[in-house]
Amino acid sequence: MRRSAINQKIASAKQIAGRNLRVLPAWSDWSEAEYRENPDVAKFLFDRQMGWDITDFGAGNFAERGLVLFCLRNGIQGAADERPYAEKMLVVEEGQETPFHLHKIKLEDIINCAGGNLMIEFLDAADEDAPVTVRSDGQAIRLAPREALRLKPGQSVTVERGVYHRFYGEAGHGPVLAWEVSQVNDDHADNYFLEELGRFSTIEEDERSVNPLWHELSAHY
Repeated sequence: MRRSAINQKIASAKQIAGRNLRVLPAWSDWSEAEYRENPDVAKFLFDRQMGWDITDFGAGNFAERGLVLFCLRNGIQGAADERPYAEKMLVVEEGQETPFHLHKIKLEDIINCAGGNLMIEFLDAADEDAPVTVRSDGQAIRLAPREALRLKPGQSVTVERGVYHRFYGEAGHGPVLAWEVSQVNDDHADNYFLEELGRFSTIEEDERSVNPLWHELSAHY
């Protein structure tokens, strides 16, 4: 992805959050220079994978396959003295896919907070031809493999460990502001894609960074 596109997507995500009265931490606006002036904060965030995360999953076509994330809080998997939970903001465009993946450790709820409809499909990793039962706001819903569950604003679903899931914004309804509440998140070791994909994008530096991504913060402490 080009840095200019990353800068634009972060700016757009801030606007969407603001329109929906979601106030992000002060460091969400920090530049590289401000992280260098606050190395303890930069290290804390980097170690916990907190901050901005823009990915095209290595596909090179962000509009069709990509995601904007901002991790507000997280722990470190396997560290007993760390917080055991994580919280993320997600911005999902119409028709923009986050491809099938699963987590072996993390249990998560995905919540549609505002905007359009979020479509989520599921596959049982043990038997991809088997139906999947999920809990949406307490209701058990049985779905055929790859059958889409529609989450309207205010609705949520629990994604169990070991269940493949993919999601995208429903066409014609606008972008989705979603939230993820989960156990500790580890994007290095607990993402298993159905296809062979890259979790992080290769960045073409066509302009200066406005707000660095979380995995770039190690350069600033």
